[in-house]
Parts: sequence; C-alpha cells; structure tokens
Amino acid sequence: MAAEMFTVHTLAELGELVTLGVAPYLRYSPGPEADSMHASTDHESGLVMPGVSVNPLAAPGWWTLPLEDWLARRVCQYLRELREGARPWLLSGRPVDFGPDNEPLIVDPRPVAWVSPDLVAEAHERYHSRLNAGTAIHDQRR
Repeated sequence: MAAEMFTVHTLAELGELVTLGVAPYLRYSPGPEADSMHASTDHESGLVMPGVSVNPLAAPGWWTLPLEDWLARRVCQYLRELREGARPWLLSGRPVDFGPDNEPLIVDPRPVAWVSPDLVAEAHERYHSRLNAGTAIHDQRR
C-alpha cells in the first residue's frame, strides 16, 4: 500500500489532484497499513465507527478565494496530530456516514499519496499569511 504511494510536495500539486478527483480526502494517521489493522474509534464514547475518518479537500461552492487557500486551511486543521506521530496522506474512498466532528467516514480507502513536510510548511505559511487563522467571530463580539 504505502510502498506504492508517491509524495505530493506543493499546494499546487495537491490542487491538481483534488480538482481531478484523484485525492478527495486528507487523513492524519500512522499510514494506510496501520489504519487497515483497526477501525476508527470515537475517542469520547469509545464507539467503533463504520469507516475511516477523513478531512474532505474539495472547496465548497461558497469559497471564492484560490483553491490553494482552502487546501492550506484543510492541511492545517489537524496539525496537532503530527505531535502524536501521525503523517498526512491523501486517499479516496466511499463515504458511508459522519463522525463526531461531522467529518466524513469512508470505507474502501484507497491510498493515493503522502503529503510532504514541505507542503505542510507551505500550507502553514499560506494559512497564516492569507487568512485570519484561528479567528472566531464569537471572540470579536465581546
């Protein structure tokens, strides 16, 4: 599985894969082999979920900024997982339900590519330089 995966190095490359529909999802985990050994579990309830939790990469219809801005935001959403030994990788699969954070749960995951540390660094820089990273509207009303 992972041995056949290539590596994506830039947001532009990631954008191409997403636009073509080749890699519609991002996942942070030890990788495809480790994921195939156990199901995703809801950490708060302990319940086993009916699929693998993923982060969708396609921009919604209301998004009018460049696709790379959206992708940078999505890549940065779970960066905390890196500290726990996870690696970002791209995959496709069939959505079957939603997880506790309203993330898609997919079955029949098909690994596509690893996300390079260079892409993560590019995403982090773009996210923080082009968007109001981490800003919540509720904080501004106080």
